[in-house]
Amino acid sequence: MSELTKPRLSVDLSGQVALVTGAARGLGRTIAEALARCGARLACIDINTDLLSDTIAAIRSLGAEAQPWACDVTDSERVSQVVDEVVKHFGQLDILVNNAGITRDGLLIRMKDDQWDAVLNINLKGTFLCCKAVLPVMKAQSYGKVVNLASVAGKDGNANMSAYAATKAAIICLTKTLGKEMAPYNVFVNCVAPALIETEMAREMTPEQRALLTSKIPLGRLGKPEEVASVVKFLVSEEASFVTGQCYDISGGRSVY
Repeated sequence: MSELTKPRLSVDLSGQVALVTGAARGLGRTIAEALARCGARLACIDINTDLLSDTIAAIRSLGAEAQPWACDVTDSERVSQVVDEVVKHFGQLDILVNNAGITRDGLLIRMKDDQWDAVLNINLKGTFLCCKAVLPVMKAQSYGKVVNLASVAGKDGNANMSAYAATKAAIICLTKTLGKEMAPYNVFVNCVAPALIETEMAREMTPEQRALLTSKIPLGRLGKPEEVASVVKFLVSEEASFVTGQCYDISGGRSVY
């Protein structure tokens, strides 16, 4: 039986190092824990150090190695410093998951400049800065996997979420561009586009907002963080060895027309 036809029971990331942004809670924490269960060593970064400590403790309880770094992903110097420290500590950096993100909901005509800027800075500039710092490391070692968190809002748009939707659309196109740029160096760049997921962001919405977004999902429910993590695990694994520059919907059928 060849290596390609041997049955594989689970994703094996043993020996690999994964950096997850926005790892203190929500999708970031769930993804970090999922990668740890697959054998990866985790570098977890977030601006919320108290909650980040909880993530680290949870990962270590699984028997996996995890280290925290306090980092504002909009700070170019700090992002570069953290990536340097991660590589120095672990000796390598194989996986980057750009998860950090926020939203500031409301009609565009009522949105303040600082609200728009905050969403673009964290969601889009943060993704740009982390990719810019990490990709040279992956290029030098001729291997790497990057997964960016986009959203179906970046494809379809969501009323009252103009800044958020704009950043997610940009992340999808950035992913496609980087997939082409980094392919010659055996570095894979993909993104996932979830619909509304049961996270803190969803729980902060009004019942009316949740009901409206749920009504657009043919499966009739919100997604679970673990369902997003499962697709991320696939994209950073060797199972996705011929996949780059792609956007995977995790939307319960929302984008099926």
